[in-house]
Amino acid sequence: MPVVHSFDPPERFVTGTVGEPGQRTFFLQARSGTNLVSVALEKQQVLALVSRLDELLDELMAVPGNESVVPAITPLGLHDSDPLEQPIVEQFRVGTMTLSWDPVDHRVVIEVFPVAEFDPQTQVEGEVEEPLDPEELIVVRLGAGQARAFCSRSNQVIEAGRPDCPFCGNPVDADGHLCVRANGFRRRVP
Repeated sequence: MPVVHSFDPPERFVTGTVGEPGQRTFFLQARSGTNLVSVALEKQQVLALVSRLDELLDELMAVPGNESVVPAITPLGLHDSDPLEQPIVEQFRVGTMTLSWDPVDHRVVIEVFPVAEFDPQTQVEGEVEEPLDPEELIVVRLGAGQARAFCSRSNQVIEAGRPDCPFCGNPVDADGHLCVRANGFRRRVP
């Protein structure tokens, strides 16, 4: 039976980073009272979660009866620009996440699972192995306003990274980068 870290609703649910742009580690952090859980994930996972969550909220706004439940933008008072809470202890590295809507409670439900592990002793060559059940997972239930605030902050965290090259779209380090569109010449972004 896995350990379930449940936050219904959390006092705080945010994305944050540790490190310099280009070397950042992304975290999801949830807190209710003294219960604080931090999990590490990839930037692309944050992008996917935020994109799908925004899409879900926009779809729900179009459903008759949800106009007053799902805000179009982050409600005043829910913006969160504070740093991640300390100490940051990585509970696990995120593998998969699920996203759903609870129509009874009008809450977004996010389930976060660790990277799947496989039992090497049961592995048979050529067969697809079933992953082991996770030892722990996180379940976060957010109101629609909290979900919009999570998306808003996550987008700000993502944009705070390295700027994109205007020519090739790849990230540019402080000392520039070898741009494929410039035949290997080093480009710098002003």
